[in-house]
Amino acid sequence: MRLGFSQDFRIVGWLGSLVVSALVSSAAVAGCSEARVALRGDWGTVGFEVEVADTATKRSVGLMHRDHLAARSGMLFIYPSLQAASFWMRNTQISLDMLFMDLRGIVRHIHHRAEPLDETLIFGGESVLAVLEINGGLARDQGITVGSQVQSPLLPQKYAAWPCE
Repeated sequence: MRLGFSQDFRIVGWLGSLVVSALVSSAAVAGCSEARVALRGDWGTVGFEVEVADTATKRSVGLMHRDHLAARSGMLFIYPSLQAASFWMRNTQISLDMLFMDLRGIVRHIHHRAEPLDETLIFGGESVLAVLEINGGLARDQGITVGSQVQSPLLPQKYAAWPCE
């Protein structure tokens, strides 16, 4: 069946809008920026705006003394080399999920809902290069699992499981 010109034009316009929308949402998740990380897995993809803790001083303060962390926000801790990593919640007033990553940006351990102000050490592993802290419960809510891949230009792109493009 052949549609009239105006109907053809509306369908082409609708399809074009659909393609552009898909590309924009894909780019929003996968776009590489030091202020953003993306995660993907069998569960889907999600992006977070992040503050970067890439010095010893920034890492030691982390998210202490804050009473709120915006949705889809977090803090990305980057170490200069692989190392054993342990965290605690001293002076941290919000519940956090902690995602511990290896050299390739693969999530190797998730600590769910760390308790505010708890000084018990949370061990993340022996060969950790980065840790992403997000609001407590969000990893489960989003379906983020061990084995998920993280995309960030701050991870060594040479080894990245999901490199920046």
